[in-house]
Amino acid sequence: MLMVPGAGAREEAAGREAEVLAAAFDVSLAFRGKPAIEHVSVAVHPSEIVTLIGPNGAGKTTLAKMLLGLVTPSSGTVRRREGLRVGYVPQRFVADWIIPLSVRRFMSLTQSISKARALECLGETGAAHLLDAQMAELSGGEFQRVALARALARDPHLLVLDEPAQAVDFAGAAKLYELIAGIRQRRGCGILLISHDLQVVLAASDRVVCLNRHICCEGVPGAVAGHPEYVRLFGPEAARAFGLYQHHHDHTHTLSGEVSCRGPDAAS
Repeated sequence: MLMVPGAGAREEAAGREAEVLAAAFDVSLAFRGKPAIEHVSVAVHPSEIVTLIGPNGAGKTTLAKMLLGLVTPSSGTVRRREGLRVGYVPQRFVADWIIPLSVRRFMSLTQSISKARALECLGETGAAHLLDAQMAELSGGEFQRVALARALARDPHLLVLDEPAQAVDFAGAAKLYELIAGIRQRRGCGILLISHDLQVVLAASDRVVCLNRHICCEGVPGAVAGHPEYVRLFGPEAARAFGLYQHHHDHTHTLSGEVSCRGPDAAS
């Protein structure tokens, strides 16, 4: 049988394109005449962790909202898979935490879910014991795990997490990203991360997009960490910080980041 050169590669690319969960093609957007996003293309596939990094004001959250259909680009197109279910954890929740609100009620604010389902999703993020706790009393790590559980209750194909490790220390952030990687492995969902946690987020990703209104560089974490544009944006220490994710310690942490116990090899 005569094979057309490159036919296999084209078929593979076509199959990859067909399974895209959400994608932006050459999108641009300006606010009051000031460019926020310029000619950006990005896609997220099932079982893939894509991370958007960049300085403040780079357009990371705006791009994520475009992929979610919350913001319309001035030019370019956005496509989402038909029937796509999304779990979204925003950078900030607009709420008055003075008003009593339990974790159980928080889980059901936008959708009605059973207690058993709430416990199941909280258990997946290590927060089942917080079911009856008040949201205002949670630590930063506890809050982020509860918010993640709420997003998982939608059984999402695509999970979008905007600064998921904010208000969490380094060790807590590393554990949180391990948890996110486990969710991807178990559920097979695509995950779009937005983060400033360069020390851990690069190694937690399959693909990294460095954004500063336009795409400065993108690719596998190791390649991006050594790219001149990445170093220019984040400084010469940023590339070296990539190795800090190989973080082995002889103890475990609570959800708030405190040391809970030491491992068997710890010195007494």
